[in-house]
Amino acid sequence: MTALLAVDGVVAGYSPSDEILKGVDLCAEAGEIVSVIGPNGAGKSTLLKVVAGILRPHRGTVRLRDVPIHGRPPREISALGVAFVPQEQNVFATLSVRENLEIGGYVDPRGSRAKIDAIFARFPLLAERRRHAARTLSGGQRQILAMAMALMVEPTVLLLDEPSAGLAPRAAEQLFETITAINGDGVTVVMVEQNALEALAIARTGYILVDGRNSRTGPAADLARDPDVRRIFLGG
Repeated sequence: MTALLAVDGVVAGYSPSDEILKGVDLCAEAGEIVSVIGPNGAGKSTLLKVVAGILRPHRGTVRLRDVPIHGRPPREISALGVAFVPQEQNVFATLSVRENLEIGGYVDPRGSRAKIDAIFARFPLLAERRRHAARTLSGGQRQILAMAMALMVEPTVLLLDEPSAGLAPRAAEQLFETITAINGDGVTVVMVEQNALEALAIARTGYILVDGRNSRTGPAADLARDPDVRRIFLGG
């Protein structure tokens, strides 16, 4: 069966001579959560930026439903169904919650009102604060707003870069519950996370990157139980 999203042998960096990724592979089947973990500087966020079109790979391919998307502009990749939520600056702080959602639907503004109504039905906390500036939200609420903005394009693949960064444990737990619920609606999720145990707990497949290369790959539950993985990457 052809993977929904396939990354093959991607070499990429932020300059022609810079190779942060040194031949990375990744496969995401339709309807699964894939967690990408590893030490700082391993290239995890760089990988998501390549898939989203923010970075062009030096070599290698990215395919969506077996169609090459690497090197295409981010707006075009978004229109094809790949939404990216960066770790930082992922909402417009001075704009209202509703205005943020309107911006989230800029790629295809048709039916924007109905999509926003559906978002408010799904996330009551956003509906309650629809007229409030995004800067007034808590950290966890901002992350939910950022994901809701991404859902405005009705993606088939949602890329999340460190979604729980800086959140208190309870807020992070609620955020992972939200991610699981989004996935339950059929959205494939590829998530980079430093909270490795929590990320592997909700994922079906896990990837460990080290120094820009694939180190370990397998069922997320198996990786979480592996004593070597726990010792080296998860703190014992």
